[in-house]
Amino acid sequence: MKRFLFFPCALCLVIGLLVGILLPVDFQEDDKPAAAPGGNNGFTPPPGASQSASSGTSSVSAAAPMDVEENFPLLGSACFVNRAIQRQDWTTLAAYVHPEQGVVFTPYSTVEPETDLNFTADQIKNLAQDQNVYTWGLEDGRGDPIQMTISQYFERYVYDRDYTQAPEIGVDRIMTGGNALENLTEAYPDCRFVDFSFPSVDPVNDGMDWSSLKLVFQPQGEHWYLVGIVHGEWTI
Repeated sequence: MKRFLFFPCALCLVIGLLVGILLPVDFQEDDKPAAAPGGNNGFTPPPGASQSASSGTSSVSAAAPMDVEENFPLLGSACFVNRAIQRQDWTTLAAYVHPEQGVVFTPYSTVEPETDLNFTADQIKNLAQDQNVYTWGLEDGRGDPIQMTISQYFERYVYDRDYTQAPEIGVDRIMTGGNALENLTEAYPDCRFVDFSFPSVDPVNDGMDWSSLKLVFQPQGEHWYLVGIVHGEWTI
């Protein structure tokens, strides 16, 4: 499997332009992916995603059979999802959620298949109206149950920072880690992921303020569907 590391440099800008998204300086206001001459780089948003991601009507030509090791479609999907979460555009986010498997949420780096919560696309679409309190796992250090609504969880354990501005982006590569077990590839053996990472915000914290948003995708047909959201941060 191809594994790539991207930094905020000319290579990132070229990749961003090819999928119609600027990485990681900012994402274009119009999130509709631009097709390169002679094709669309294999990038095809799931049904319903492109319409809600932009203010206008969009149409995407049929893609050729997807190369599951090609990085442009994967990066395009990851950036659409990142931007949808930043905008709290739950309709677009729901369009990327795997229609059968749903999406699994992991509050810290170690994926716990037995206890991590799974939500369907419909639940994500109606996220803002869901006032149920769920138990998401155990709080690092204290061991207290993480009991939050899904909106509260997104604020604390998904989008604790603006990951459209992440200074490092890894494809199938963990960019920053600590003492927690990084078992994402074992937990999702048939999937690929994109890691949006802040290695550190303030040097005075000696790297203990790092955080990351790892988006896990599974290919189906000509689409990459979201099956996992793994949040990473320094843990005791």
